[in-house]
Amino acid sequence: MKIKAFLVVLVLFTGTLFSQTVQSPSEFLGYEIGSRFTRHHRVVDYFQYVSKTLSNVKMEKYGETNEHRPLYLSYISSQENINNLDQIRKNNLSQSGIASGNATNKKAIVWLSYNVHGNEASSTEASMLTLYELVTNKKGWLENTIVIIDPCINPDGRDRYVNWYNQVKSTPFNVDQNAKEHSEPWPGGRPNHYLFDLNRDWAWVTQVESAQRIKMYNKWMPHIHVDFHEQYINNPYYFAPAAEPFHEIITDWQRDFQTQIGKNHAKYFDKEGWLYFTKESFDLLYPSYGDTYPTYMGAIGMTYEQAGHGMAGLGINTDEGEVLTLRDRAIHHMTTGLSTVEISSQNAEKLNIEFKKFFNNTDLNYKSYVLKNNNEDKMNRLKILLDKHEIKYEYATNGSVKGYNYGNQKNEKVDVSANDLVIHTNQPKGKMVKVLFEPNAKLADSLTYDITAWSLPYAHGINAVASPSKVNSSVENKKNTFDNIEDKTAYAYISKWNSIDDATFLADLIKNDIVPRFSQKAFSADGKSYKEGTLIILRNDNRNDDFDAKLIKIADTNMRQLTAVSTGFSQSGVDFGSASVKPINKQKIAVISGKATSSLSFGEVWHFFETQLKYPTTNINSDNFSYTDLSKYDVIIMPSGYYNSVLNKSTLEKVKKWIRSGGTLIAIGNAINSFANKDGFSLKKKITEHKADNKNDNLTPYADRERKSVANLITGSIFKSTLDNTHPLAFGYGKEYFSLKLGGTSYEYLKNGYNVGYFNENTKNVSGYAGSNAMKNVPESLFIGEQPMGSGSVVYMVDNPLFRAFWENGKLFVANAVFLLNSDKLK
Repeated sequence: MKIKAFLVVLVLFTGTLFSQTVQSPSEFLGYEIGSRFTRHHRVVDYFQYVSKTLSNVKMEKYGETNEHRPLYLSYISSQENINNLDQIRKNNLSQSGIASGNATNKKAIVWLSYNVHGNEASSTEASMLTLYELVTNKKGWLENTIVIIDPCINPDGRDRYVNWYNQVKSTPFNVDQNAKEHSEPWPGGRPNHYLFDLNRDWAWVTQVESAQRIKMYNKWMPHIHVDFHEQYINNPYYFAPAAEPFHEIITDWQRDFQTQIGKNHAKYFDKEGWLYFTKESFDLLYPSYGDTYPTYMGAIGMTYEQAGHGMAGLGINTDEGEVLTLRDRAIHHMTTGLSTVEISSQNAEKLNIEFKKFFNNTDLNYKSYVLKNNNEDKMNRLKILLDKHEIKYEYATNGSVKGYNYGNQKNEKVDVSANDLVIHTNQPKGKMVKVLFEPNAKLADSLTYDITAWSLPYAHGINAVASPSKVNSSVENKKNTFDNIEDKTAYAYISKWNSIDDATFLADLIKNDIVPRFSQKAFSADGKSYKEGTLIILRNDNRNDDFDAKLIKIADTNMRQLTAVSTGFSQSGVDFGSASVKPINKQKIAVISGKATSSLSFGEVWHFFETQLKYPTTNINSDNFSYTDLSKYDVIIMPSGYYNSVLNKSTLEKVKKWIRSGGTLIAIGNAINSFANKDGFSLKKKITEHKADNKNDNLTPYADRERKSVANLITGSIFKSTLDNTHPLAFGYGKEYFSLKLGGTSYEYLKNGYNVGYFNENTKNVSGYAGSNAMKNVPESLFIGEQPMGSGSVVYMVDNPLFRAFWENGKLFVANAVFLLNSDKLK
């Protein structure tokens, strides 16, 4: 930083020019902001101190993290506004149509969110400076503005980073990029406790931080939302306006005001000579970011990116030879935060007028989305998500609907019934409904920052119809009912198998030492038909006096309907004593973690077993894998990752020996590349020649090469696959599955094994972007397969079925692989 600029900002640390009614962050903490990282609890202490000292600052605890750190919001405004805070909130909801009445609101509501990525830690330091400036030098802006500050969205990740950095840093800090303090160890501080990226979870709400925050967001529905981030150390500061593609529902006003905000920031950055850029890299398409989600809820949603992140520490030499310090980073974020409040205050009335206009949804093409209720569990999971976003839904009336059929991608007439869910777009959050449910988001530019397909009917495995006309519906709510009664004369109890809720029930049975079985073939009993995978709990396997009571209690807890039968003799299909009715023994599961794995993919597996299946696993560090006694485990899961350092020749032999003895190895995503074209493994990479496309590659102009390279990519696109649902891996599914493909790597059909899920010769993407070259490798390629090996199996999952925990329809594949393959063998 230039000496002149440093002197300008130095006063912000000393506090000598400010009001003495409240201490500055430096005075309160005992050190200058930027001279060290502040642990989360001390940040909370400062915000609490200010709220107790000043009556125009209010603090509210809204939740707690997995590691029991508190989550807080701070409300800063004039004394009059704070006194009327709840009425202002209600007035704002009223003009959006969410709350009843026709009130007007003239106050701007600005929400500033800091540190969603834990190792992008300068923003939380900036939050304290921003708070202090607002309550001292910038009080005038607060007369017509409510500022909401979340000082740290991700306290678990932040403290993971800060605690590590404080342990390893030099004194004074070392600016050499090669210094240990600039090389963060796995998994880094970016994600939360379960190693999820919270900036990809706004729409899916899979994490506790997101769920608690969204509840508060829905209470307020701000006009402006800023998500403060850090990027790589050599990048100038990034602020709005965003890059293309913009989603088509984003209004001209939202785009224009982003530009106005950017120009206001530029005024301050130009004065200091600070470098910045706009309109590049960070687009507004994927709905689960801290900028897009608020945008689709009517706000001006923005990402601000300061150079730094976990590599920067307290200070680092950039490639241009300048020292980037934490002080610099905090001041830059404080500047854009204050600039945002300033221009919002100047435009408070216009913000409210345009905010109200946003919620007119009469021009949306699809008026209703009808979801066919062929699976009550899947429908309930979707309704839980809609409830979190406070999106309204109703139930269809018997009849038919004309519209786009998600299952076959055709416009046709579809019969509907009173069990089918209807979501209308003519409701306050209708634009968000369009974003989440539209079959295929319009893509104005193929260069995007994230996945380009996410449609909830595909993600949840529910067939749907998008109707251009409003569908007749009723608000009547169909409640699930189940009536489990002990029957001590029962030969067995039967329970269905077609959802992840069934798998959670199974896991609960096993944990409680109840031995279940599953049928590999369809059968009928007492006039009812049962599909492959159906659970059968035999009295003969569970000869305990409390068997019935214990089983009924577990079924009731998991809301599973049991059917008691008096005989093992089936009316059709296999009898209960058949070799095709296999016991499910308690599986001992190991999951590989550590630096060979993608922390995000490992986190998805960890979160799935710990919070959804609620079934124990042992997480093994990849560095220890070569000398781990594998015989202790029945199943080993390899999350997506790069295992070249782990699976050398001798380790591969060790793994093959373990598989042959009855183990099940599950490889997910990039992990399967470690077995492709290797001796003993039947997996082969699929490579299609593109000679015509590549002929003149070296003649492509330099400026065009990035754009041309996307022809080789698949950026989160949905493809229809074919399933062999007579195989245990696909039990509970139909004959088709919509898979979210995250990359351009494809694999040939297995020549030795079972191609359980595959893309046939006519496969094409049904939603999202897929490059022309990458597309050529998808037809006649594997999606999921099993290779038997001795008494065990290798399961190849090419596309990650647990992606970000929101692709609900993929989760049963993992449960099938764990519990229905090789689980009848006692090891």
